[in-house]
Amino acid sequence: MCVIEYYTYEDYKRWEGDWELIKGFPVAMAPSPVITHQAIAFRIARELDKNLECEKCMIVLEEDYIVNEDTVLKPDVALICDEEGDFITKAPEVVVEVVSKSTAKRDEKIKFEIYEKEKVKYYILVYPDFLKAKIYKLEENKYEKIGDFTRETVELKDIKCPTKIDFEEVFRRFRK
Repeated sequence: MCVIEYYTYEDYKRWEGDWELIKGFPVAMAPSPVITHQAIAFRIARELDKNLECEKCMIVLEEDYIVNEDTVLKPDVALICDEEGDFITKAPEVVVEVVSKSTAKRDEKIKFEIYEKEKVKYYILVYPDFLKAKIYKLEENKYEKIGDFTRETVELKDIKCPTKIDFEEVFRRFRK
């Protein structure tokens, strides 16, 4: 008989290292992301932050998003508004995941479905190997792809604090 253990946020708080908890199942984070991954996440966070049009929202990097008692995610970048505690507990306005080979399935399928269900308004998947971002916007409770971006500027509207990302600036340093 095979027994699969089920974990909760209380268990998660006691774990050492970097983890996510998805529907009660622990998922070990890959070793520290490569420099390009971290630099692109930082550059996107900087773009989002410098273009925020209000003071009630903020940009956070790799912060716990407690979706519910058995799901805790750690988005690479999130735009959050009106949070009052130490962790993300409400659906962020924007979530950015920098995709690597080891996280592609989780980012493109599992997290995509969770963020959509939780009503994250914009979900951005960034592909460092291709210097490209795919942006999805929540429309009538479903993500609709608004485009692929490599050099363009995208305005993120219909959120509490509109902002924008200039992908020419984000990817400039990494172009050959």
